[in-house]
Amino acid sequence: MTETDAPYRSDMASSVSTSSHLVVVGAGMVAHRFLESLRAREGAERLTITVIGEEDAAPYDRVGLTSFFSAASADELSLSPEPLDGIRFLRGERAVRIDREARTVTTDAGSTVRYDELVLATGSYAAELAVEGYRLAGVFVYRTLDDVRGIREWIAQRSQALGRPLRGAVIGGGLLGLEAAGALDGLGVGVTIVQSSNRLLSAQVDDAGGEALRRLIEQRGLDVRTNSRTTELAADAAGRVAGLRFDDLSTLDADIVIFSVGVRPRDELARAAGLEVAPRGGVVIDDGCRTSDPAIWAIGEVAAVDGQCFGLVAPGYSMAEVAADRLAGGDAVFPGADLSTKLKLSGVEVASFGDAFGATPGSLDVVYADPIAGVYKKLVLSDDAKTLLGGILVGDASNYSSLRPLLGAELGADPSAYLLPSDVEAPTGELPDAAVVCSCNNVAAHSIRSAVTEEGCTDVAGVKACTRAGAACGSCVPLVKKLVNAELAKAGRTVSTALCEHFPLSRAQLFDAVRITGLRSFSEILERHGSGGRGCDLCKPAVASILASLGNVHPLDGENATLQDTNDHVMANLQRDGSYSVVPRIPGGEITPEGLVVIGEVARDFGLYTKITGGQRIDLFGARLEQLPDIWRRLVDAGFESGHAYGKSLRTVKSCVGSTWCRYGVQDSVKLAIDLELRYRGLRSPHKFKMGVSGCARECAEARGKDVGVIATEKGWNLYVGGNGGFTPRHAQLLAEDLDTETLIRTIDRFVLYYVRTADRLQRTAPWVEELEGGIDGLRDVVLNDSLGIAEDLDEAMARHVDTYRDEWKATLEDPEKLARFASFVNAPRTPDPSLAYVEERGQRRPATDAERSSGISNGGVASGAITIAGPTLEVVRS
Repeated sequence: MTETDAPYRSDMASSVSTSSHLVVVGAGMVAHRFLESLRAREGAERLTITVIGEEDAAPYDRVGLTSFFSAASADELSLSPEPLDGIRFLRGERAVRIDREARTVTTDAGSTVRYDELVLATGSYAAELAVEGYRLAGVFVYRTLDDVRGIREWIAQRSQALGRPLRGAVIGGGLLGLEAAGALDGLGVGVTIVQSSNRLLSAQVDDAGGEALRRLIEQRGLDVRTNSRTTELAADAAGRVAGLRFDDLSTLDADIVIFSVGVRPRDELARAAGLEVAPRGGVVIDDGCRTSDPAIWAIGEVAAVDGQCFGLVAPGYSMAEVAADRLAGGDAVFPGADLSTKLKLSGVEVASFGDAFGATPGSLDVVYADPIAGVYKKLVLSDDAKTLLGGILVGDASNYSSLRPLLGAELGADPSAYLLPSDVEAPTGELPDAAVVCSCNNVAAHSIRSAVTEEGCTDVAGVKACTRAGAACGSCVPLVKKLVNAELAKAGRTVSTALCEHFPLSRAQLFDAVRITGLRSFSEILERHGSGGRGCDLCKPAVASILASLGNVHPLDGENATLQDTNDHVMANLQRDGSYSVVPRIPGGEITPEGLVVIGEVARDFGLYTKITGGQRIDLFGARLEQLPDIWRRLVDAGFESGHAYGKSLRTVKSCVGSTWCRYGVQDSVKLAIDLELRYRGLRSPHKFKMGVSGCARECAEARGKDVGVIATEKGWNLYVGGNGGFTPRHAQLLAEDLDTETLIRTIDRFVLYYVRTADRLQRTAPWVEELEGGIDGLRDVVLNDSLGIAEDLDEAMARHVDTYRDEWKATLEDPEKLARFASFVNAPRTPDPSLAYVEERGQRRPATDAERSSGISNGGVASGAITIAGPTLEVVRS
């Protein structure tokens, strides 16, 4: 197949009659950043763009590859698709030849694409060792999504076949090797890290730091072998890896081996095309990222600057910005590589930045070491002990985000003060404008300040959107927030936290005010705490939620009924055609055959579309307003209750089968999930929240993608908080480990109610945790250590919620006044809405499209081929 003259689908090219063809080879993080930057610049509209990506996946976050083991799917790692909108993307095709004279790129699929400008972003590949047995089954590298998929599948298959946890070895103790070790440990594999040099992270930490790191990792149950060179991999009778042999003739049993011994630039395409290549590999580029061919550029790990390639994402992002600027007509130059790194492995923090090894002549070291606490910190200073040159932080990297931007600047305080334990506040001072705050995106302090003073940004989210600071790894967000707040304070500006024009208080302040005053109606609250008016669509539902949180107030009781959002107003979810969905609660996803029969009969009798949801329950679509009470009467009589799918409240507690059935389960996850769901059902909150309980580290319930996630351990339960899916997916953070069930539930009680009381309106738990003072550590102090002295109050409040809970639909069915609200028409309450029309598809009905309606209207506005509704009966009309 030849694509040379094929039309290019590009929204950039649509505004011009002629355009240059830009081809990007590679679809990784750096290529994604390049496209994102290029399309935001003036002059980019002249380009028509084709991207050639070897992997089947769209661009994804390779830095977060380890999270794939706890993610529901690869989609959670996907980067924003916006930079690829309108761009021709040859996914799953590998570029195999560049014809510089014809200016074409040919792929292994036979596509030939012409270019005017070519950008090579081919990245790197995992280096291989010349070790016998390298190709055995069970031997992996750790580089791509396919690699980690293979690792996960191998572990699942072999552990099942062997009937025991696997033994694993990671060869290579660098950044990626430690990531791989952490991933294996999280999957229940016994791990040994094998390092040929005398310490782990030999490129980032010195001998003392390496020793501290080793102790910390071994304390977490991982084994470490240093000064060990692997000479051979042994195989079993079936050709699977069975162990390692070292140069000292010692051996190590292993069911899985991961090699992580460095990377090599993917420069084979450039070599074959005759481009200049550095002696140690990599395509040679100038300070504008142009190669020896003026029409070809190189960025990321494949590019060599002064003979060196960089295996970190930050230098690649800088190159992407430079190349994008040059192609758009600018004159940017590559500023050099920031090789600062930060790693967190199983709770062990490590950071390295600047001249960490003190190579600068005359440099001085200031060291703080606490072997008992497992902390080692070193700052490298100029010979006058004033200017920061670099540093190493092991065990406590809390000051990394503050120190790294100060590289090359005078500290302005006693350097040792920056190395004090994390509970001692470090010195504060004015950060220089030129200091790089976000190394991933090369954003300086000046840019953040300008975003506030010139662009009008008033919060971290606005600064992120304006500057990209904090939009990658997120480690700089605390510092970004400090800078934003400092600039607002300098300008004498305050950010309004008012709920709306009718209430000058924030949601959290209003919650406390209502809790203390005991007011129980919107009118009273508005009169006492408001600033006049009748309320609005912002404050009415917020007050309704607060009242429900404080006293299990029914959403349709008296004045409350006028405050509710559309869904709460009828206790059902409004659908696109004006009908509603019904979702009965199925705690923990456990349901009896009799319960399934009832749901099936209800769906059949009322003509409802049925769909199993991601939360392990069944959604019934297509109910008319006047049918809701009849449907719920059938469900309530069968023992079901409201699933609160319509409310800002607990939705579901997802679970695996746990130790009850699964041979890998170590705790009864189903029972715990049911207990949690019945405990928190109906609890109104600032936003919906979900929970998950997994019975082992294999994480089948996807607990780390939930607001509250619980994962079983041999000793009890690990508790994670602040995760969610949706538009901005987040992985939950570890709050506490190895809790017994009683302590776990008490901790969740306090977490949930602290969130309910203090979060902003419509704020999910993930951003709430980020914005808390002290972040996850501050939250831990509140709910576990009672640092605010509110634990007893939170415990009592949860007890009241549990004691006073009553199913909202059961209460409604017992109240004629509430039932009167469920009428399609005031003067004909049982008359069906004639605007509803449906077609049959795959054995169920769905709403008819406009085209289907217009092509087959019969008496009463019924579309041909639709399931039509006439009074209480159903009639199927087929064309």
